Amino acid sequence: MEQLIISLISGAAGGNIVGKILKNLDLGPLGNSIAGIVGGGLGQQILGGLLSGGGDAAAGLDIGAIISSVASGGVGGGVVMAIVGVLKSMMAK
Repeated sequence: MEQLIISLISGAAGGNIVGKILKNLDLGPLGNSIAGIVGGGLGQQILGGLLSGGGDAAAGLDIGAIISSVASGGVGGGVVMAIVGVLKSMMAK
């Protein structure tokens, strides 16, 4: 449960960071955070399994598990925010 919370927070941060870097895809702070939170949860499920070797090795709260959760949540949040930003810009045309 703690890893999911860490991933969701990291996803929101990742979404906002990507929004600031890619100004043309920026959804605003709330939009970036929501897309990032969704992506953080998805990233934890997809990348978390890959980074932990496919097993439940990252079940505790050791430093490896925390880093894995931050990385997967941040990457997932940034990717989903960018995808939503691209879709939004395509629909505006």
